[in-house]
Amino acid sequence: MSHPPANLSRRGFFRGRSAPAAPLRPPWAVDEAAFLQQCTGCGDCIQVCPTGILTALAPGQPPVVDFRQGECTFCGQCASACRPRALRREDDRQPWPYKAAAGEACLARQQVECRSCGDFCPEGALRFPARAGGPALPVLLEDRCTGCGACLAPCPTAAISIGRPD
Repeated sequence: MSHPPANLSRRGFFRGRSAPAAPLRPPWAVDEAAFLQQCTGCGDCIQVCPTGILTALAPGQPPVVDFRQGECTFCGQCASACRPRALRREDDRQPWPYKAAAGEACLARQQVECRSCGDFCPEGALRFPARAGGPALPVLLEDRCTGCGACLAPCPTAAISIGRPD
């Protein structure tokens, strides 16, 4: 499963504060209570995921997202395969509210130059403004971050987390 979801206020992002939350569900999942009632654990969404980020913690369990396997491309195949409609792709509905955050293990916070997360972000949602006295720290452009997880796997210290904003 993904790293613990983070406190994604601007201050929380810079301090890398984490807050416990529900597991990360596939894109277009209905709210958690409805999802748990509707999902049969059939695994159809897991089978069709082209990037392999969907998994179940045990056979017959509802799917969770594991960004260590890759990123979400928001292709919608999981929602199309979901017969019980626990995943509902609708034109006016965002796939999910998740965003990225960098925690204390970030190499830049340890005075080591690293921009791995930004190099892999397809949306350009991570910037690295110059700062005096050390390497640039990652700054999340929340309006550009899709929560796709592309920044998570390349991080050499597992400092990136994906979770719900406050």
